[in-house]
Amino acid sequence: QLQLVESGGGLVRPGGSLRLSCAASGFTLDYYAIGWFRQAPGKEREGVSCISRYGGTNYADSVKGRFTISRGNANNTVYLQMNSLKPEDTAVYICARKGSCGALPSSGVNLWGKGTLVTVSS
Repeated sequence: QLQLVESGGGLVRPGGSLRLSCAASGFTLDYYAIGWFRQAPGKEREGVSCISRYGGTNYADSVKGRFTISRGNANNTVYLQMNSLKPEDTAVYICARKGSCGALPSSGVNLWGKGTLVTVSS
């Protein structure tokens, strides 16, 4: 069974932090690039960050300097550390398996998770 399961979402105050997890079942995450996306109500899904098979990373301008994507050492998991959160970060966050990070965010996606809700509010 091929599956990605996100966790770690919740309610956080502006300026606070959350760490999201993307855990894989049925395959090894190390063999793929993994992207994080988000979708707010009434908005299109947007790419947030991606980590390549080689450890290279990229970020959307809106989160650069605040978010960090990383791989777990031995737990088949990719993380998204989110700091200095803003209300506009509120969205469902989804992870996805990709061939590479070198194209448009949604290109090459072959597996999507179901998402975890992040709400940033005072």
